[in-house]
Amino acid sequence: MPEATPNHQGVTAPALQLSNVRRRFTDGDRAVVEVLKNADLTLRPGEIVALVAPSGTGKSTLLHLAGLLESPDGGSIAINGRDVSSLDDKARTKVRRDDIGFVYQFHHLLGEFTAAENIMLPQLAANVPAAKARKRAQALLGRFGLAGKGDRRPGELSGGEKQRTAIARAMANHPRLILADEPTGNLDTGTAESVFQELLHVVRDEGAAALVATHNPALAARMDRILTLDGGVVREIAPEDLGVEAKPAEGGYPLATGDESC
Repeated sequence: MPEATPNHQGVTAPALQLSNVRRRFTDGDRAVVEVLKNADLTLRPGEIVALVAPSGTGKSTLLHLAGLLESPDGGSIAINGRDVSSLDDKARTKVRRDDIGFVYQFHHLLGEFTAAENIMLPQLAANVPAAKARKRAQALLGRFGLAGKGDRRPGELSGGEKQRTAIARAMANHPRLILADEPTGNLDTGTAESVFQELLHVVRDEGAAALVATHNPALAARMDRILTLDGGVVREIAPEDLGVEAKPAEGGYPLATGDESC
């Protein structure tokens, strides 16, 4: 019998909500730089939203705020309807562990552990019993076409297999929110296509929401919405603004990618 997984699609609260969020930094000459100015953003369960913005415009800052890696200077951040803006470090760590999954351009798997163990680790940190954690890891490995590779260490996996394992690890604790930073940027075209499809399907099937930062217009055009940062404000744009046409994710739109093979 397939493993039962939480399905958040009946939940009405947004997976992520930023309201009037402000973030400022002080540069070397003590001038204040306001990176985000009253930024608003809402992601609902099942949504996959692209974030497309040039370097230096606050994209990383926005992801860090959404992932509770930084604190805002003003405004509020809510995850699953709960205001998390002012939580202490211990409470923030618990929210990151239980409600947020992170996927990066580079997999950041722990080389001394197997693929299955890498997926088990966040579950064990959340006090999931080892047997249940292993069952979830094996189910996710099977879902990502890695059923026979759970006992391999990252050094024995291809680039695509590492990234699939990293996505499986991000989904291990049934998060409400996935934050992905260039998740296919280091993969070749064919591998990027399959990895993106798998990410899309697992996020939708589990009723999560995903915010995907990308420099790839073709990839962005295949998501539900496209957001950009304009003068520190989050703004929605159309695929045509990026010079591409909207294309359903299942349509096989070609992706501009790196050179690592599957």
